[in-house]
Amino acid sequence: MPKKLIRITTIPLSLEKLLEGQLTYMNQYYEVTAVAAEKERLEKYGKKNGVQTFWVEMTRAITPVQDLKAVWKLYNFFKREKPEIVHTHTPKAGIVGMLAAKMAGVPLRLHTVAGLPLLETTGNKRKVLNAVEKFTYKLATKVYPNSRGLQDIILEEGFANQSKLKVLGKGSSNGIDTGYFSPSQFDETQKRNKRQSLGIPQEDFIFIFIGRLVSEKGINELIEAFKKLQKQNQNTSLLLVGPFEKELDPLKEETFKAIKDHEKIFTTDYQEDVRPYLAISNALAFPSYREGFPNVVMQAGAMNLPAIVSDINGCNEIIVEGVNGVVIPAKNTSALFTAMELFVENENYTKRLSTNAREEICKYYERKEFWQILLKEYKSLEREYIKS
Repeated sequence: MPKKLIRITTIPLSLEKLLEGQLTYMNQYYEVTAVAAEKERLEKYGKKNGVQTFWVEMTRAITPVQDLKAVWKLYNFFKREKPEIVHTHTPKAGIVGMLAAKMAGVPLRLHTVAGLPLLETTGNKRKVLNAVEKFTYKLATKVYPNSRGLQDIILEEGFANQSKLKVLGKGSSNGIDTGYFSPSQFDETQKRNKRQSLGIPQEDFIFIFIGRLVSEKGINELIEAFKKLQKQNQNTSLLLVGPFEKELDPLKEETFKAIKDHEKIFTTDYQEDVRPYLAISNALAFPSYREGFPNVVMQAGAMNLPAIVSDINGCNEIIVEGVNGVVIPAKNTSALFTAMELFVENENYTKRLSTNAREEICKYYERKEFWQILLKEYKSLEREYIKS
């Protein structure tokens, strides 16, 4: 009988995007169950990926009563299923899953940290989130920060000891499929047609951003820098691929207005497949305030795009200054503008970065290699913690 592995994220989107393909791969070696909120979407994910599912209502906000219900439901599920491994991702799934797994006596309780939203909060809310994070790590057998910078922050904040932490490979939660994210998938005609359908002039230099259109992704700074750049370089466009999230972290009113009104700012909302948009672009602009190990930066690199990223963990590990992109201070509009201006005006420099971009990703972050590293980790922990 294969051992049981339960993977938990707060919402199915994380299973679909952040862990794409990973659970299906692990299903060859374990009996895998995916746990998340949003019942219908989760079940659809299970069918598509050939894994079992179990639905638990979870929210991304602080909701103690609902969270305790989720813990109780998971505890009963674990007692019934007796999994050898419970592996959680995302903060809410982490605390709920690790607590239920500890109570149920699950031998291997693993938690991946792919970013720390609490870094952007202050006051009492920060104290609560700090305590929750620390408690999550205490309940876990092992904690996997998905970048070295994130590991350093966890140690600085005193959330866990070094002995409990481990970065797998060179970082990331899932690596990247460099066969899928490849510029060779798109020819010139497809690219020309895509630009045309979006209304972007063929000769424009396109900066692309992919992600949620919220303040902590640096969108306010990006719009301000782009407006200034576009005034002096008419042949530039900005392509924003992702949804607005007005409830959690809204943009400034003037930013939102500029996105709607500026003739050279284009939006597409959330896209299942971002490759066609990367294929028509010239560079990634990703001035985020905090990340774990951003997939977008790896995806852009695999598609031959140089990137402008903030000097934050994850981003500054994928991008090497002057090799495959430019690293700027976070929350700094003028540094962002200068980098964007450099990309547009120094064609040879941008071309050189672009030439290196894919090579860097293929060398360090191939997805199947990451899966093998994770599988090896599971097997090693089984030998150490589980009595056969």
